[in-house]
Amino acid sequence: MDRNRKWEPGFGAVLLILMSHVTSALEVPLDPKVLEGLPQPPTITLQSPKDYIFDPRENIVIHCEAKGKPQPSFLWTRNGTHFDMEKDSKVLMKPGSGTLVIDISGEKAEAYEGTYQCAAHNEHGTALSNNIVIRQSRSPLWSKERNEAIVVQMGVSLVLQCRPPAGLPPPVIFWMDNNFQKLPLDKRVSQALNGDLYFSNVLPEDTRSDYICYARFPHTQTIQQKQPISVNVLNMETMNETLAAFYNVTDFYSDSPEGERRPGFMLPLGPSSTKMVLRGETLELECIAEGLPTPDISWQKEGGELPSSRMSYHNFKKTLKISDVNEADGGNYRCTATNKLGSADHIIKVTVKAAPFWISAPRNLILAPNETGILTCRVNGEPKPNVHWFVNGVPMDNAPEDRSRKVEDDTVILSSVQTGSSAVYQCNASNEFGYLMANAFVSVLAEPPRVLTPSNQVYKVITNNPALLHCASFGSPIPTITWFKDSQISIKNGDPYVIHENGTLEINVAQPLNSGKYTCIATNNLGIKENHVSLEVKEPTRILKQPEYKVVQRGMSAVFECKVKHDPSLIPTVIWLKDKGELPDDERFEVDTDSLTIKDIRDDDEGTYTCIMNTTLDQDSASAMLTVVEATPTPAIVYEKPDPPTDLELTDQTERSVQLTWTPGDEHNSLTQNFLVQYEDLLHQPGVWINLTEVAGTSTTAQLQLSPYVYYSFRVLARNEVGYSGPSEPSSQYRTNPAAPDENPSDVQGVGTEPNNLVISWTPLTGFQSNGPGLEYKVLWKQKDVDEEWSSKSVANLSRFVVSGTPTYVPYEFKVQAFNDYGSGPDAEVVVGYSGEDVPLSAPDSVQVMVQNSTLAEVHWEPVSSPSVQGKLQGYKVYYRRLRGLHETQEQADQQEQVLTFSGNRSEGRLPGLQPYSVYNLFVKVLNNKGEGPSSLNTTFETPEGVPGPPSFLNVVNFGLDSLTLEWGPPMNNNGRLAGYTLIYQAVNNTGELGPGKVMTLQANKTTVTLDSLDSSMLYKLYLSARTIKGSGPNVSEEASTVMETTRIQPTVETGKAVPNRQVDIATQGWFIGLMCAIALLILVLLIVCFIKRNKGGKYPVKEKEDAHQDPEIQPMKEDDGTFGEYRSMESDTEDHKPLKGSRTPSNGTVRRDESDDSLVDYGEGGDGQFNEDGSFIGQYSGKKEKDTHEGNESSEAPSPVNAMNSFV
Repeated sequence: MDRNRKWEPGFGAVLLILMSHVTSALEVPLDPKVLEGLPQPPTITLQSPKDYIFDPRENIVIHCEAKGKPQPSFLWTRNGTHFDMEKDSKVLMKPGSGTLVIDISGEKAEAYEGTYQCAAHNEHGTALSNNIVIRQSRSPLWSKERNEAIVVQMGVSLVLQCRPPAGLPPPVIFWMDNNFQKLPLDKRVSQALNGDLYFSNVLPEDTRSDYICYARFPHTQTIQQKQPISVNVLNMETMNETLAAFYNVTDFYSDSPEGERRPGFMLPLGPSSTKMVLRGETLELECIAEGLPTPDISWQKEGGELPSSRMSYHNFKKTLKISDVNEADGGNYRCTATNKLGSADHIIKVTVKAAPFWISAPRNLILAPNETGILTCRVNGEPKPNVHWFVNGVPMDNAPEDRSRKVEDDTVILSSVQTGSSAVYQCNASNEFGYLMANAFVSVLAEPPRVLTPSNQVYKVITNNPALLHCASFGSPIPTITWFKDSQISIKNGDPYVIHENGTLEINVAQPLNSGKYTCIATNNLGIKENHVSLEVKEPTRILKQPEYKVVQRGMSAVFECKVKHDPSLIPTVIWLKDKGELPDDERFEVDTDSLTIKDIRDDDEGTYTCIMNTTLDQDSASAMLTVVEATPTPAIVYEKPDPPTDLELTDQTERSVQLTWTPGDEHNSLTQNFLVQYEDLLHQPGVWINLTEVAGTSTTAQLQLSPYVYYSFRVLARNEVGYSGPSEPSSQYRTNPAAPDENPSDVQGVGTEPNNLVISWTPLTGFQSNGPGLEYKVLWKQKDVDEEWSSKSVANLSRFVVSGTPTYVPYEFKVQAFNDYGSGPDAEVVVGYSGEDVPLSAPDSVQVMVQNSTLAEVHWEPVSSPSVQGKLQGYKVYYRRLRGLHETQEQADQQEQVLTFSGNRSEGRLPGLQPYSVYNLFVKVLNNKGEGPSSLNTTFETPEGVPGPPSFLNVVNFGLDSLTLEWGPPMNNNGRLAGYTLIYQAVNNTGELGPGKVMTLQANKTTVTLDSLDSSMLYKLYLSARTIKGSGPNVSEEASTVMETTRIQPTVETGKAVPNRQVDIATQGWFIGLMCAIALLILVLLIVCFIKRNKGGKYPVKEKEDAHQDPEIQPMKEDDGTFGEYRSMESDTEDHKPLKGSRTPSNGTVRRDESDDSLVDYGEGGDGQFNEDGSFIGQYSGKKEKDTHEGNESSEAPSPVNAMNSFV
């Protein structure tokens, strides 16, 4: 049906007449008791998002849940055709639902990409899910490139391009240096949204050789790096000499002189640009300018204001973001770059489009036989969406004819429906930016009435307020509701009653005479049902005595009254507010049943006070103002600190207490609040005064508790509102007699430092705590759970004691008791500690290895006995080393031994990252805090074959008009018995599109092949991979063109047509190429002679120049070891790319690097590692790599970037 068809007046009139007879949609009640037994077409309750990107390391889970009566069954389509799950053992449908779980382990995940749709079906209809597009996440490598060093004049602008590989989803871009430190960004140097690094003007400090762009692919947790870029910034004084040194090997940028200049835009280019954004998304506008001084960026919208609540600036105001875009955000946005020399403008024309969005989605209908209903599907979008209807998943045009159904654009009219015509209708609205789909079922039911409102419910309202008495019902046809009062009086619509469409009875103005019992009756042609409720009309709450306006002097009191009258059956609560907020938390405010009292009024008490009387049904409130005025003027009072107390006297002297009395000093018009008593210990801490106690300001006596063996002297300070007085004169000295200690040392603990000792330590008592002379400590110990007497030793002036000759790692009980010349302290608390540890005695037994796959093995062992551990068990260490490949006869002596540590009392662990088709040797040791035990017996195991690595190289060695000759090297790692090679080549047309791929299968002993019958002057894309019985490994790719031919069109008289005359291009002839090379070599020799003569025979520091500008790919790498944490470099054999040099990924997951010292994708291969309880690897490898047997260059480790990465990404 034409989506642009207009609404005809005749059809509108018919529809209006029809709608006057349409029964309102009957909503399905949520009461499970009602739902039980009701037939219901399927309804989709859970489904996966429309765009589902999956991790190839995890199972694919496509959700589809539905409800219905009876329980629906589920079917799936893939790419528009039936998806038969029975034929694929990797696909499982969860019982009782339609959710698919696809096990892609060991499978090619690409095989399951596609568009999936779920159908839930029962006897009443079929509901459809959205089209769910399943795609595999991808993290391709950077294409192979070599970055030339960049020499640039100081002050000019510069762009360093990142150009990351296109991943799924797109990667996160960031720039770092060779030490994995984030490059500092500011107003002058910034990163664009596309990842490029922009310099508004360059400075000498921008000179560096390690500008490295990184791409993080979030789904696969993979980080890729671009080859480092070298930048050298020169000023004019050194330009000529440096230009000579870099004449043949660098690019030189000098777009403008080394001076100040007006701003200009680097991004976007030109005076204006366009931007399209979808409604609801985030609009990102970007302007990056160059100039000297560095320009400032500002934004404005022409003819409107920027939406401040949804707008934010980023990247030093170079990026403007507007969230939740709507149509009003379209228009022209002006970004202005300004410095002291002028300004520049750029206009960005923003257009807002919209994917379809709902105005009104179709809703489920429950109709009785012979009733009429309408489904509407109201959507909007830009451009206007097309609306298509389906019934039970079948397009309406292809569905069985139904004369009761009529479709008009976004409306479906169902007339005089019959039992058995239940169905699920689908509305699909789409435009070029997306689609919406909704299911709405039409269920034809014949059900007698049911009343859902609880029976005997009591409604309470206040007089003169509306009352609502509910009578929620369900039935099909929709029941008719009638009301009766006191089971006799029939209630009709009209004052004071209103009966709403949902059955609710409303009394507009309830009066006491409306109180009573009400009955609602629900009726349809299948039965009748009634329900009883009650109404109680209460008296209103009223404030009879309201608070009054008051004017009160400062320091006086005020009383606000608030007396209330309320219904006797309701209990009121009173709330007082000050200026519409809570009362201050102050004891001066006293709230009574019907009043508020404010004492000692201050200026800040002025305001409006409100009394609120609340009941469960209503409330009443009243307010009054309080004004605070000045009190009668009095002479000014001077407040000062009190004078110090005097006449200190000690009385009632005992061994542990004394009474101190004093005479207070002058208070200076401010009452004394308290006295502070301090003491000085002339024996242990002379000159230090310590707070002892405080007493009330009305008291002049203090009973002081004392400690033995202290030479006391006391003093007193007084405090009022102004502050503390000075201290009094000290009292006479009072000496207490010595006594036994009252306490023992604290923080007692014991730990062994050697296999045969136990070191007991404690915190000594202070001199004040000693209570007498001759303080010593009695150390007692004995072995725990052994029937023996306590051993003891007394020590003085020590805080530790060493018990020698102990058994290894056994528990001991010990305690430390203080004593002096006057006796012992209280019984000490017993503490438990362990004697020292020794290395374990036994090795794990029954070591077995179960190989899981070509790169993973599980090792099991019999744990050692607890006594043989001789300490606290820390875990087990597994040492393993690759001896040789299965195809090799001799062991490789340079293989690094690897170690994994498994914490706790474990008996198994996993060894990841093994090399396929290899022989490994393994042994296990137990570990405690002292060290490792003896090794278990060596165990040898073999890993099965795996897929091979990529061929070591692929070169085109001969170019012909219609042929190419290829040469390649075998893989660095065969990982099995090499079965052969697979070569795929495709032609690339002028638009960059790939032609159909042609596949060649080559034998394992071949390393060259010639491709014949090719098109001349055509670019070809070549992919080569090696294979074993386990399948093909990663491929290497190359591009090459056949030799160009020229075609000259000349008219021919005999035929009247232009006949092509084929001639060979001279540029492809060998003699011509040789001649050009000879000329170039001669020119180079002449230039060298000129330079030598110019410098008059002086020695030019070429060696130093070369050392300062080495190719980063041949610099030695750092020896730091580390890991990426959970990030790792992966190589996809499905992407159209060439592997980045130095970034190949062996099958054991360890990333190797051939030449570059800047590669991020390096792992170590040894050291201690850790596993979680499930055996997952959380440790790190360390050690040196093997030499590259093909390239001949040594490779060393790069520093671990894990901490740097996690802090920036």
